[in-house]
Amino acid sequence: MTLDLFLLALADGISYAGLLFLVSLGLTLIFGVMGIVNVAHGALYAFGGYTAATITALLIKADAGTVVLLAGLLCAALVVGVILGSGLEAGLLRRVQDKDPILQLLVTFAAFMVLEDVQRLIWGTEPYTASDIVSRLGTLDLFDVTYTRYQLILVPAVALSIYLGLLYFLRRTPLGRQLVVVTHNREVATALGINAKRIGLLTFVLGGVLGALGGALAAPTTSLVPGAGTDMIVLSFAVVATAGLGQITGALIAAVLIGLARAMAVYTLPELEVAVPYLIMVAVLLVRPNGLFTVAQARRI
Repeated sequence: MTLDLFLLALADGISYAGLLFLVSLGLTLIFGVMGIVNVAHGALYAFGGYTAATITALLIKADAGTVVLLAGLLCAALVVGVILGSGLEAGLLRRVQDKDPILQLLVTFAAFMVLEDVQRLIWGTEPYTASDIVSRLGTLDLFDVTYTRYQLILVPAVALSIYLGLLYFLRRTPLGRQLVVVTHNREVATALGINAKRIGLLTFVLGGVLGALGGALAAPTTSLVPGAGTDMIVLSFAVVATAGLGQITGALIAAVLIGLARAMAVYTLPELEVAVPYLIMVAVLLVRPNGLFTVAQARRI
């Protein structure tokens, strides 16, 4: 592999890892607090992307500036996360919170399938994109390699900022500390006077916004078609399983690892591109069944 090819793969991997981390972060946050593996999270990613592409198209027709277009991506994520996230939590997941995990999985899968059909009903099957944002931000040169500022700087910067902001929220704010308490023991948190239902709603909305933000940031760099949410949720599960369910910092490291490995495979062994993330996941789980960063706990008898 030449230096130029290595730099190109490195840039691709970092950019893709940023998107993958945002979606995985929402997924692992919801599981950590609520104990639910939310398959419907992939639909939030797709809705975030389609909504961002729609808003961007409207803003471009109104001759909006680049900053306004970027703000439109954030607004799309907030709208989708708040509406769909709160709707799913209050109307569906709250009812199966204490049910069998298999039932929870089936319910979220059913919600995902319904939302996939709603997505087709609203946007059809034509590809959507918001590529004008990428062209407006321009490119930069890495030695002899030209890459877009949007993918190389903006996406990783947003992902890292979200990570640091979430850590600050969980460790330094009263509401964040309540969320951590609910994560460790929901019954004790309730006994201490913490409104676990409110924390659950907040968590699901926050996770939904993160998933939708991943889709919104992906819209300028890819063509959104039916099935985009399926591809991303499967990869996100690989990241979360590799890191360990509920591990925030672990999700960041696993996303970077899988993103870089996938990008390297694209340029060296393209026939293994699809398989590489899952090969990494299987290799990790064979050695550490609970994930790289999960501490095994003694079983209660």
